[in-house]
Amino acid sequence: MNKPVPRKLRCAVYTRKSSEEGLEQEFNSLDAQREACEAFIASQRSEGWVALRERYDDGGISGGTLERPALTRLLADVEDGLVDVVVAYKLDRLSRSLMDFSKLVEIFDRCGVTFISVTQSFNTTTSMGRLTLNILLSFAQFEREVTAERIRDKVAASRKRGIWMGGSVPFGYRVENRKLVIDDNQAVEIRWIFERFAELGSATELAREAVQRGLRTSRGHAMDKKFIYRVLSNRVFIGEAVHRGQVYPGEHAAIISREAWDRVHAILQVSPRKRAARTRAQTPALLKGLLFGPDGAAFSPSHTRKGSRLYNYYVSQSVLKHGAGACPVGRVPAGEIEAAVVGRLRMVFRQPEIVAGTFKALRDQDAGITEAEVVDALQRFDQLWVELFPTEQARIIALLVERVDIGTEGLKVHLRVDGLPGLAREMQAGGMEQAA
Repeated sequence: MNKPVPRKLRCAVYTRKSSEEGLEQEFNSLDAQREACEAFIASQRSEGWVALRERYDDGGISGGTLERPALTRLLADVEDGLVDVVVAYKLDRLSRSLMDFSKLVEIFDRCGVTFISVTQSFNTTTSMGRLTLNILLSFAQFEREVTAERIRDKVAASRKRGIWMGGSVPFGYRVENRKLVIDDNQAVEIRWIFERFAELGSATELAREAVQRGLRTSRGHAMDKKFIYRVLSNRVFIGEAVHRGQVYPGEHAAIISREAWDRVHAILQVSPRKRAARTRAQTPALLKGLLFGPDGAAFSPSHTRKGSRLYNYYVSQSVLKHGAGACPVGRVPAGEIEAAVVGRLRMVFRQPEIVAGTFKALRDQDAGITEAEVVDALQRFDQLWVELFPTEQARIIALLVERVDIGTEGLKVHLRVDGLPGLAREMQAGGMEQAA
């Protein structure tokens, strides 16, 4: 019975020497390593082992790095499927780093390549070799974890001393000699953000003003509400460093004072919902100065409180001056009359003749605008109205409405001639801001 012919295994011999001393000799350390490896391969000829002629010799290169020319060529041939077995004189000839060695073995396993250490009986094809490999990989994992702990400890110690440890450079600073230094131009904008928020109490309103001022982030983006909140909560601006929730004095200079920080954060401690309600209370009534009764007298906003509930309404100046009965329509609920006016405006946006007139007016100013763009702008306003901040709603009403006449039979809304084209221009330019 004929014996099966063993599969041919292509063996690559890898040699390395840390120093260049003696490499000029006719028979040097690299030759000695290769001779021992080729002898081992010859002893396995019956198993189909054949030494490749390609030489993978790294002379004068440390084993503490994987950046070695011959090793790079070897790994490329392994990835290309040109090598079946890698043979080295000793384990440390391939690598002195357990972490690097584990990476190499991972590559060998993925490509179906066996590693052999001639003098240490290390063979990944045997159970003992795999056991040794697992032990070595365990030590490699331990080495990685210890290294990570050292890095974390170094970062923590540096942050406790207030040292900046890299990463994204905060707006308002630049880096010089690995330290944060105040950027005078950006610092002016940071101070304005803190001062203006203390006056407004609204990040949405502040973001709208920032856009109007043309302010941009370091990456050239518009300063939106999220950016405003990140600035207001970043303790780097008061000269502090934060690590894992702990605050330490920073080695960099502060941009704003502690008093400015405290004023802003006293406002931020109030919930956004309450701040929005406070802003709404300070906002003029939606139809203030626009609503008139059947006798021509203006209506003024007023309110009354029953228990914990606040009721807003508009009352005729005739009633205020001459008492009840002086006007057929003495007072109207604010919510109802405002909703009716907004409803009329939404109906206007959908009328083809209004859209056509708006398009014509805009085309006279901008020949490049299309009717589809005008339609889209008006439709987006209809969708966004309920999300607009109260001050923005009042501004839009003043832009669109000239006056509102209310009588016993209903109301009549008089639009401004240039109101819709102006609104369409704002919508097309993205000039409307949503509420917080």
